[in-house]
Amino acid sequence: MGAEALSGASQPRRTGGGSGRSGSGRTKSGKPRPGTGGQGRRKLEGKGPTPPAAMRPGHPAQRRAAASASGGSRTRRQGDGPAPPPASSGSSARAPRGAGDAAEFVAGRNAVVESLRAGVPSAVLYVGARVQHDERVSESLKLAADRGVVVLEAGAAELDRLTGGALHQGLALRVRPYDYAHPDDLLARAADAAQLPLIAALDGVTDPRNLGAVVRSAAAFGAHGVVVPARRGAGVTAGAWKASAGALARVPVARAVNLARALQSYQDAGVFVAGLDAAGDTEIRDLDLATAPLVLVIGSEGRGLSRIVAQACDVLVRIPMAARTESLNAGVAAGIALYEVATVRSRPR
Repeated sequence: MGAEALSGASQPRRTGGGSGRSGSGRTKSGKPRPGTGGQGRRKLEGKGPTPPAAMRPGHPAQRRAAASASGGSRTRRQGDGPAPPPASSGSSARAPRGAGDAAEFVAGRNAVVESLRAGVPSAVLYVGARVQHDERVSESLKLAADRGVVVLEAGAAELDRLTGGALHQGLALRVRPYDYAHPDDLLARAADAAQLPLIAALDGVTDPRNLGAVVRSAAAFGAHGVVVPARRGAGVTAGAWKASAGALARVPVARAVNLARALQSYQDAGVFVAGLDAAGDTEIRDLDLATAPLVLVIGSEGRGLSRIVAQACDVLVRIPMAARTESLNAGVAAGIALYEVATVRSRPR
């Protein structure tokens, strides 16, 4: 014990970083400084935000980015995973809650119960595992049971995935696929009812809610069906069912591979085709062809009728408005036009 022990105790103990230097993580006695965790000031500054995966050396995403920059000649190794999706200009690739849109699903308690009340053909009712029941949930369960709709329990993550991130409130309804008619079936429907054919056709209308509104007007004013193009047009989705208020159960929707050819086929069968166009020479209320077999074509709000479809029409008609600069969406325009045709047909001859 003597002098060596005493002299060792009187000298400061050296640490890994040098205890006597400024900024050391330990005091002269060798104990960590308060609040440093034993680290120096420089080590506590951090390294900044974590860089993206494509910028981290050795990361699979970084290797893929480097290979892509060099022409993509490198063969991807097993374990690298799928190629990353192209970068988007948006701030995030993940859609916010409430902004989802899954065509075959109705999401939300009010929407689900209203769809079941309207008799929308449904396949499955999904109920959240820990959802708090209220009158809407209870009524949805009862209506589903009465209609033979399968009821399944699903977690919140599963409901988010099914509904595309929509605000589902623990309730989602999967609608059955719609059975489209053939355009010729609409003429047969008019013949079976011994009535003059009246058909609405949509050109470039992409919003399913507008389709539902047109079907609702078609049911109200005696039309025998609605024709939509198979491509670049709205189809019968949950949104269309909801907007139709049940009219889709009474009025068929036909799908045409080529709308212009379908219109030509109608003309060959003796049916006239009138297209709604703001530049039309004839007002819809003065349309003499209203008392003849008729197909009424409605274009989109922004573009109107396409050139090919406009050329296929026998006549272009317009809805009179106070200002020519105003425009109507497809649902409203179809409702006005079908009403005017029905009014002309109801007049005594």
